[in-house]
Amino acid sequence: MTLLQEQLAGVADVTAAERAQRLTDAGAAWNERIAADDANAQLTYRVSGRGIGSVATEIRAGKHRFLVDEPGALAGDDVAASPVEYALGALVSCQVVVYRLYAQALGLTIDEIEITAEGDLDVRKLFGIDESGRAGFHDVRVSVDITGPDGAEQYENLRAVVDAHCPVLDLFAAPVPTSSVLA
Repeated sequence: MTLLQEQLAGVADVTAAERAQRLTDAGAAWNERIAADDANAQLTYRVSGRGIGSVATEIRAGKHRFLVDEPGALAGDDVAASPVEYALGALVSCQVVVYRLYAQALGLTIDEIEITAEGDLDVRKLFGIDESGRAGFHDVRVSVDITGPDGAEQYENLRAVVDAHCPVLDLFAAPVPTSSVLA
């Protein structure tokens, strides 16, 4: 069995009603925690990584471990997705969560959801060829395909709500104060 198959086996196969209840319960629990103390709204995530192979990284995020690598053309061994692919994957997965959360809150039904993110990156800055451009994506496009019984206008409203509340989309859309130090 591949790692992905093992991971998928651990994902609960839930009905729409079970999903709705989990989303409702989570929203209610967070509302209660935050109402009790505003400090409960503040979360800190910690992820660490160790360089392995040519340019690969073993990432540790809580109890989870995963690899990040680069294709051969970028000096990697191509054993895992690249950092920018994981960034797009983080965007897509966050969008799925927030779509489900706000569809539930707004009383909308999502039968199926598939999201695709594409990002354009110019490697000249990465390789020190031209310092004038961005090192990261200069354009990212997100395409959302939703099926369900609600109208197109309702899903368009949902898209606007999701875009306003998605934490990872916010990371892509707005500068985040970031510091870097040698430990």
